[in-house]
Amino acid sequence: MAETALIIGAGPGLSASLARKLHAAGWDVALAARDTAKLAPLAAETSASLHACDAANVAGMAALFEGLDAAGRVPSLVVYNPSFRVRGPITELDPKAVRRALEVCAFGAFLAAQQAARRMLAAGRGAIFFTGASAGVKGFAQSAPFAMGKFALRGLAESLARELHPKNIHICHFVIDGGIASSRRIAEPGTDSLLDPEAIADTYLHALHQPRSAWSHEIALRPWVETF
Repeated sequence: MAETALIIGAGPGLSASLARKLHAAGWDVALAARDTAKLAPLAAETSASLHACDAANVAGMAALFEGLDAAGRVPSLVVYNPSFRVRGPITELDPKAVRRALEVCAFGAFLAAQQAARRMLAAGRGAIFFTGASAGVKGFAQSAPFAMGKFALRGLAESLARELHPKNIHICHFVIDGGIASSRRIAEPGTDSLLDPEAIADTYLHALHQPRSAWSHEIALRPWVETF
């Protein structure tokens, strides 16, 4: 029986590339997002199931995993992709929007990791991957909420790696340091100035297949022209 991969916060970019590659490798794929209608073509292409879920909702996250349990599809790989970005001067930021950024970027990641870890500890193995950003390494002006959320995500991943690696559960945090190419954001031909989502997905799969004698707990990815 195929192993199940759950991608939370699925969308048309990195998540789609990852879903296609996992499907091609024989994985059973589940895609979770607040709006699943936009994922119908990807689900048809990858034979993935669709699950409506607000990542920051406690009951909703529990129901997502319980539904997979009931179908005999306990995930051995969970990828957490959601982000919520709010920009503006500190004096003008809407506290409700800031709270939402923290809930989506960090609290939801905790909820997903908690549900995944419970099942992976019982199984004796698994992998939980978190999609971070350069904002989790350095805070940018007028982007405090995103930095707060992504710094918290990075801290969660580092703490879980120390807790769960000795229990055969691979934790990896990916720092996506640069713009990701999309249909709306296209690099100049021949420049490779934007991160290719297919290339990012390849790195996730490489990490997934790392021998546990040499696990990475953090991988930073950036285009060759990106300054850091």
